[in-house]
Amino acid sequence: MSVDPWHDVKNEVQNSLEAATNLRASFLRIRSTASANSEELNWARNELKGTLAALDADLEDLEESVRIIEETGGRLFGVEETEVMARRKYVVYVRNQIETMRKEVNDSMPPKSPSTAQMRHSPSLDTEPHEDDQAEWSRLEQQLEVQRQESTLDTISGTLHTLATQASLIGQEVGEHNELLSELEANVDRSGSKLDSAMKKMKHFIRETEGRHFEEAAQTI
Repeated sequence: MSVDPWHDVKNEVQNSLEAATNLRASFLRIRSTASANSEELNWARNELKGTLAALDADLEDLEESVRIIEETGGRLFGVEETEVMARRKYVVYVRNQIETMRKEVNDSMPPKSPSTAQMRHSPSLDTEPHEDDQAEWSRLEQQLEVQRQESTLDTISGTLHTLATQASLIGQEVGEHNELLSELEANVDRSGSKLDSAMKKMKHFIRETEGRHFEEAAQTI
C-alpha cells in the first residue's frame, strides 16, 4: 500500500494557518490605532503577506495530495470516500481563509496622494482619522509607560521590604549576641570574684598554718 502524505503536509498547513491567524489579529489591532503609513503597520502587513505566501505554497502541496487520491482512488491509500471529501473541504476552507486575509491586507494599503481638488472638497477625511489614530496611539503609549512605572515601583517596594526584614533579623541577632556577651561577662566577673575570694582564704590559711608551726617550734626550743 502506498504511503498517504496527507497528515504530514496538513500539519505544516495547519501550523502556517495558525501563524497567519495570529499575525492577522495583530495586524488588525495595529491598523485600528496606527496611521496608514506607520512603520509598525507596514511591518505587520509585510509579515502577514509573507506568511500567507508560505501558507499558499504548503496548501498547493496539500491540494496535490488530495488530487492524487481523487484520481487514483482512495482505496489505493486506504482512504474512504468520505475522508477524501473531508480533505477537499479542508483545502477549500484554508483557501478561503487565505483569500479573506489577503483581501484585508490589500484593502489596508496606503491610499494614493489625493489630488488638489479632492483635498479641497474633503479636508477632514485626511486629517481627522490621522489625528484620532495619533491620539489613540499616544494614549496606549502612556498606559504602557504607567504600567512599566507601576511595575518598577512594585519591584522597588518589594526590595525595600526585603531589606527591612533582613535588617530587622540582623538587629535581632546582634541583640541576642550582646545578651550572650553580657551574660558571659557577668559569669566571668562572678568566677573572678569567687577565685579572688578563694585565693584570699588560701593565703589566710597558709599564714595561720605557718604561724602555728612557728609557735610550736619556738616552744620546743
